[in-house]
Amino acid sequence: MKHEQMLGQGSAPIGGSHMPGQTGAPAAARFVHANGLDLAYDSFGEESAPALLLIMGLGTQMIAWDEGFCAMLAARGYRVIRFDNRDVGLSTRIEHGGVPDIAGLLAHTLGGFPIRPGSVPYTLADMADDAAGLLDALGIESAHVVGASMGGAIGQEMALRHPRRVRTLVSIMATSGAPGLPPPTQEALSVLLNPTPTGREAYIERYLRVMRILRGTATTPEDAERDAARAERAYGRGINPPGYARQLAAILASGSRRQRLPHLHAPTLVIHGDRDPLVPIECGRDVAAAVPGAGMLSIEGMGHELPAWAWPRIVAAVAEHAVWTD
Repeated sequence: MKHEQMLGQGSAPIGGSHMPGQTGAPAAARFVHANGLDLAYDSFGEESAPALLLIMGLGTQMIAWDEGFCAMLAARGYRVIRFDNRDVGLSTRIEHGGVPDIAGLLAHTLGGFPIRPGSVPYTLADMADDAAGLLDALGIESAHVVGASMGGAIGQEMALRHPRRVRTLVSIMATSGAPGLPPPTQEALSVLLNPTPTGREAYIERYLRVMRILRGTATTPEDAERDAARAERAYGRGINPPGYARQLAAILASGSRRQRLPHLHAPTLVIHGDRDPLVPIECGRDVAAAVPGAGMLSIEGMGHELPAWAWPRIVAAVAEHAVWTD
């Protein structure tokens, strides 16, 4: 696959550590046409089981939902579906959208000026429609929706725009987008704004540095080895720096959901690490406070990633949150 020249912004991977011997992955991604796009996806578990849709974050491919994590959810009795959002991985690239002026958009946002949705290639609402379209293409009436980071924001938007399609919502390390919430650390902010190198070795080196920052705790040699393996795999599937910039523009242009979240009626659980340097835990607490009846699970020692040591607790929480509606 052709890799783009160095354009746009850097990627912010949030996947956890791969656990050898716990794959259960399909042989290859499949594709469906949804909302005018070709979306790459795969699934785990029985097709007749209740659907559980995983939505990944900014510039991050579906493989950040580790096969071991997906297999653990499937073992709880769910058909687990993960997919590449538009403009990432193997899904359609919105190349006609060009490369947004991220610096200009940030200046508008920091100055308190709203960004017109029509001034960016697409918004999170469009990405929520993609997820609903994926369910349509797979013949699924409704699903349990689990989103991480930007994926959590897309999940919130999906529950607001398509309430009958979302049986339950789990919003992981995500924000409402409300102004005044604690910002990222300066080091984590650099993850969002530094360009992505397109050479293989430089890309892997940068991925390792990003994960060290987002992890929020010391990186072990085993973490580094697993991060490198994931980076190599992501590079092989295809990186798309301009798509990252378009996704970041979508976040900035979508603004705050805070005033709309009281109208989100899907049973909601918020999961957040207390060492998240990119989306501080106060942002998760804000989502939980805004959604009627939402639960909140804080995970001590977790940063902006899905570490393998936290999978049992996260999987148990997701399954227990969903099971009473099945």
